[in-house]
Amino acid sequence: MTTSRRRFIALALALPASAALAGCVRQYRNHGYVPPELDLAQVVVGQTRQDELEGLIGRPGATGVLTGSAWYYVGSRWEHYGPREPREIDRQVVAISFDEAGTVSNVERFGLERGRVVALSRRVTETNVQGIGLIGQLLGSVGNIDPSAIIPND
Repeated sequence: MTTSRRRFIALALALPASAALAGCVRQYRNHGYVPPELDLAQVVVGQTRQDELEGLIGRPGATGVLTGSAWYYVGSRWEHYGPREPREIDRQVVAISFDEAGTVSNVERFGLERGRVVALSRRVTETNVQGIGLIGQLLGSVGNIDPSAIIPND
């Protein structure tokens, strides 16, 4: 066998092997946008207005159901490894709420820990949240209805 033929066979075997190994390298992709802590530090609860927020940290990926009620920044990091399905390895959500006047009333950062949503940081005005979330407030009032207040007395 000639030297050039050996080189050709070695190259023909090395190319598919290197391509197969390259497919097994972990790749990471980021989706969405979450402002860094340095930028969020510029947002002052009770002082920063909604119209100033876009210039400080950018437009949100989503907004609340009620007009101007909250802005949500969502970012996630995905791991791609060979032929496996991509898996989400990190997710963060920054929720910024506003009062009726359009002033920031709450800045919260949530993340995932073992598949559960956990609060990573929270800055809230004193009069806004009393340790009970919206769902807790709604469910807490279920059984506190006085039937005599609904039925008219003749």
